[in-house]
Amino acid sequence: MRSATAFCSRLTSAGLATLLLMMPGISQADSEQSLPAMLEITEWQVPWPDSRPRDPYMSPDGSVWFVGQITSYLAKLDPDSGDMIKFDLGEAGPHTVIVDNNGTPWYAGNRDQHIGKVNPETGEITRFDMPDGVNDPHTMDWTSDGNIWFTVQRSGNSGFIGKLSTRTGDTKLIKVPGNQYRPYGLVVDSQDRPWIAFMGTNAIGTVDPESMELRIIQTPDADSRIRRIGVTSDDRVWWVDAAVGFLGVYDPSDDSMKQWLTPGGEASGLYAMTVDHLDRIWYVETGHMPNRFIGFDSHSEQFIAVDEVPSGGAAVRHMVFDTNINAIWFGTDTHTIGRAKVPDHQ
Repeated sequence: MRSATAFCSRLTSAGLATLLLMMPGISQADSEQSLPAMLEITEWQVPWPDSRPRDPYMSPDGSVWFVGQITSYLAKLDPDSGDMIKFDLGEAGPHTVIVDNNGTPWYAGNRDQHIGKVNPETGEITRFDMPDGVNDPHTMDWTSDGNIWFTVQRSGNSGFIGKLSTRTGDTKLIKVPGNQYRPYGLVVDSQDRPWIAFMGTNAIGTVDPESMELRIIQTPDADSRIRRIGVTSDDRVWWVDAAVGFLGVYDPSDDSMKQWLTPGGEASGLYAMTVDHLDRIWYVETGHMPNRFIGFDSHSEQFIAVDEVPSGGAAVRHMVFDTNINAIWFGTDTHTIGRAKVPDHQ
């Protein structure tokens, strides 16, 4: 069923020594107290309560799609008017939505063993069912030719990495070896390689698109648990550590790694992250209330900003960068969809 709601309630804002672990060497960045607020944040209240709105993704027409994970819907926001419309997704339990170049949303049916494609006008769903034993598609991203890499977190002993052909519906799956790796966040780099964050151990990974061979790369701290991952324009791979509070980077060109303790410290509960048009890293400390955006310049390797989420946030789970308007889109557990405009200068 389709419903439409005009809703335009907005919340707006104007706007520790940092430990750098290198191999070897230690240096310090700016203290938390000296970091300015840099973002212009707007939030739209979602009118469907207790639904966990999350993972917004921009459409070519400027609208923004998002999912309600708990009450199982797909919705569209018009940022100009604040209007929202909603499509029911049955028992899908959607975890992520991404939108193709034609404006068609695709969602991960996390509780119902499928990836779904939704007609944006009618809400009609085309299902791409997973094989038996592959139960919970999780996070997705596009390849340059319009196919989808995705993670499957809890199926089997250790999860799967998958690739869906959006043209044929064929799915290729790679079983993650070992126990409880839990592939979680995923992004695709400039060479169409997926990079995966493993939430069950201290590792990231990638898949060769030609051979479909999985490579697992350990990160420095054995207690690390990585939720989200990002890639800068030089194809360096960045991650945020949910367990011990580090921002990390891996350089595939020389296999080197660095880590920085987040301004909020080890218990900051790092979650959503993205990379902007100037290769600045933005992520959210969900262990602080209100939740805080942290900005990091990947060129100078310095923390540059701290911005509080006006609604409090409670948890910001995933976010993407919109190059058309130079803004971050995010959802919160305080039932808002948010937009954080970044400055156009370093």
